[in-house]
Amino acid sequence: MSKLLLSIILYLTPISIFSQQRDLKFFIEQAKKSSPTIQKNKNDNKIVKLDLLQTEQVLKCPILSLESGLLFAPIISRDAYPYTFDVASDGSSNYTGYDLGLTNGGQYQAYLSVKQPLLGKMNLKPYTQKADISRKQNENSTSLTVHELEQLVSYQYILCLKSKAQIKNGKTILQLVDEQLSIMHKLVDNAVYKQSDLMLLEIEKQNKVLENKSFDGEYKANLYGLNLLCGINESTEFDIQETVLTLKPETTTTSQFLTSYKLDSLGIVADQTISELKYKPQLNAFANAGYNATGIPTLDHFGFCVGMNFSWTLYDGNQRKLEREKSYVNLQTQQFEKEHFITQKEINLNKIKDQLKALTERAMILENQLSQYEKLYKVFENELAHGLVSVMDFKNLLKDLTAKRQEFLLQTMEKQLLVNSYNYWNY
Repeated sequence: MSKLLLSIILYLTPISIFSQQRDLKFFIEQAKKSSPTIQKNKNDNKIVKLDLLQTEQVLKCPILSLESGLLFAPIISRDAYPYTFDVASDGSSNYTGYDLGLTNGGQYQAYLSVKQPLLGKMNLKPYTQKADISRKQNENSTSLTVHELEQLVSYQYILCLKSKAQIKNGKTILQLVDEQLSIMHKLVDNAVYKQSDLMLLEIEKQNKVLENKSFDGEYKANLYGLNLLCGINESTEFDIQETVLTLKPETTTTSQFLTSYKLDSLGIVADQTISELKYKPQLNAFANAGYNATGIPTLDHFGFCVGMNFSWTLYDGNQRKLEREKSYVNLQTQQFEKEHFITQKEINLNKIKDQLKALTERAMILENQLSQYEKLYKVFENELAHGLVSVMDFKNLLKDLTAKRQEFLLQTMEKQLLVNSYNYWNY
């Protein structure tokens, strides 16, 4: 293989110029570890579990409480003069104060009460189903977040590879210019070329040096972007390893994207089922024991009581019907969004396939052009050594060769970006 063709594919060969080498997998793993969304989904699943446990306790377990109350209703008795102030009247007929029939002088309570739901176990199932759906939604969200991170990190990684390849290409071109400058010095000394020809070539070298510095800056900026995306806060210099993305087989099962629409629809149904619970009969048993008296407190009013409480909502202004209509509308929205996404996905996949096909056709033409440039460079190299070609023509050839190599590089990276995009939608 000739020197030029070898240099064209140099970017496929990793060069260890820094103390560390990192690959795409490393950055994807770092991005997953530093993702707030993934951590939030994990914590949300813990909250779902705690919420279900809390609901279970409310529906099944008794509520034990200590209650007390103290009410004074004194009166000013006018049955005899002088008037008297009575904390608790024993039957005054002429007085100022609350009606004795309502207060008997006050109210004194101190007892322990317990309330036990009797039908709560029957109502637990919808909450359990809702918790299971919420857990699956968080897990699906995590899966989609990981997939999106893989796409974003891979995109930024390819940009870094492009900058790295540009640096290598620039160094190769600069090396070619240095080789010709070495020959040109001798030819100028032998009066084969003029001093101005040498100066033109030296200026071209300076242009290449400046161009390479811009590639260095772009490479560092892209690495910072990669670190930012992955949550890596360090100044250690490292080199990224080459990678070649390949098309994943087309999915034959349900797309993971569509799973989110399915779970959202199930969530709407589960919420509606829970909303319906308040229209079911509610039955509670209760009991209390302690002190409960009116009038002057005495020690003979300790006791207990038991009972049951039943309730059943029969009408609340058609709110039940309205809630059902809202759920139906939300389900229609989910279905519309799902169908719209399916259309978008198919369009994007077909578009990428056509672009990849066009790139393949261009690659064949470009490879043929690069081969011709290689042959032409050999001719120019030989003629320049014998003073048979102008430096300006040689300079233009270098310019064209650099542009063609850049075109080859950009097309290669464009293909990698398209593969990355295809793999994102094909999920």
